[in-house]
Amino acid sequence: PGQIYALKLNGGKPVTISTPGEYGGLAWVDANGLVFDGQSKDFKKYFIYVADATTGATKTIHEVDEEKFWSIPDWGEAGAQPWPSPNGKWIAFLGDQDGWDHLYVMPSSGGDAVQITKGRFEAWRPAWSHDSTRIAFDANVEDHPGDRRIGIATIGDDPANAKIAYITQDAGTNIEPHWSDGDARLVYQHTDTHNSADLYTIASHEGALPVRLTDSMPGDIDHSRFVEPQFVHYPGPDGQQVPAWLFVPKNLDKTKKHPAILWIHGDGVNQNYDGWHVQRNYAVYYSIHQYFLQKGYVVLAPDYRGSIGYGRDWRTGVHMDVGGKDAKDAWMGGNYLKTLPYVDANRIGVWGLSYGGFFTLIAMTDQPKLFRAGVDVAGVVDYVMYYSDPYHGDWTASRIGTPEEHPDVYANASPISHIDRLERPLLVLHGTADVNVPFLESVWLMDEALKKHKGDLVSFMIYPGEFHYFSREHVLRDAWHRVDDFFALHLRGDLSRGH
Repeated sequence: PGQIYALKLNGGKPVTISTPGEYGGLAWVDANGLVFDGQSKDFKKYFIYVADATTGATKTIHEVDEEKFWSIPDWGEAGAQPWPSPNGKWIAFLGDQDGWDHLYVMPSSGGDAVQITKGRFEAWRPAWSHDSTRIAFDANVEDHPGDRRIGIATIGDDPANAKIAYITQDAGTNIEPHWSDGDARLVYQHTDTHNSADLYTIASHEGALPVRLTDSMPGDIDHSRFVEPQFVHYPGPDGQQVPAWLFVPKNLDKTKKHPAILWIHGDGVNQNYDGWHVQRNYAVYYSIHQYFLQKGYVVLAPDYRGSIGYGRDWRTGVHMDVGGKDAKDAWMGGNYLKTLPYVDANRIGVWGLSYGGFFTLIAMTDQPKLFRAGVDVAGVVDYVMYYSDPYHGDWTASRIGTPEEHPDVYANASPISHIDRLERPLLVLHGTADVNVPFLESVWLMDEALKKHKGDLVSFMIYPGEFHYFSREHVLRDAWHRVDDFFALHLRGDLSRGH
């Protein structure tokens, strides 16, 4: 897990800070004090520690026990690590004790934590004002979880009497607020259904109007052609309603039947947004879906259980059931598409990245006749192999135990064992330098497909030196052309396309 040291800039012997296990989110409280957080190896306990940088002594000031697993998104995405106020008096952090990710504040010396935000929404990325009296944050909207807005909690001298105000009103995803010198303004990132990520600024009070600072879209883009998604629900395997985003091409002739694509997001702990995704890794998929819409495809993007934005119960609903109800939530989007009178039930494709690629493999083998074709981008094929990888073992065990403890769960979460059921074409894309999902997973999938006499159904494109999230331009161009041609061939019957 590494080790924390404190070293004076003018030299001297480094002080070893006691670290009781995994840790992260390191920050200075004052000239001599540090705060950091950590979790137990099984992900069931979460801790906040303070340390004396002069002696190395550490004490626990906050601890949470989770029945399933600690699942607030990683420190970088949600800003879940403890944030000390500039005056060193308070520590802000995120917790989900009431079932939703919310902002909490506690004294830096220890004591009771006070919940600042409340409601059926999730507040993330706290940022203290320079005078330590206010905290800016972003939060999704209760009845529209794909939107996020910027809020300010005025703490003053008493967190128990904090006042909340939301200063952005525009639809879209507004995140990562940062204070200007003097605390008069905030700068933040904004995306929406017509614009990819840009920087905006706004005065730090209600009623202020945002000012756009950057424009990242190409100048020749016709924004009127972009399709805005509809927020819909459909029943999952146990009757729970699965939230999803439905994209219908503009001017679609609904008296005719059209091909459709089910997109399954990755990470598990992630979600779709109402517009371009705030992460570049997923924003590129929103872009290609807008391209598919221009081609006449209907697109559905579900937020299956395990996704963020819908509370702790939905997010932890994958506990001991990876590849179970969560995968069914996803592929049952195909059933929903079949109910739409303008969708051709025989021309539905499915694809996904990472965890979404894993679900694509499950869909293509468990429901071999539901989808006409599928694309797996760097998906896990066997969770026993994934568990055996040192980088992923603890994470996997926190969700489904070990293979020795729960062989049935692992069997269910390993679509490679069902590759003999594959009946429809499958395209696999994977980079050799992938550390999130080892490249060997896809190699083994191809090998098993050949052994089971399914090799003629599987196309495998290898990208040397590419990572999990494709980033190099030539790789992106090749990958998306292949996906475009693959769906054109199998969903539209365009025999001139395909690799």
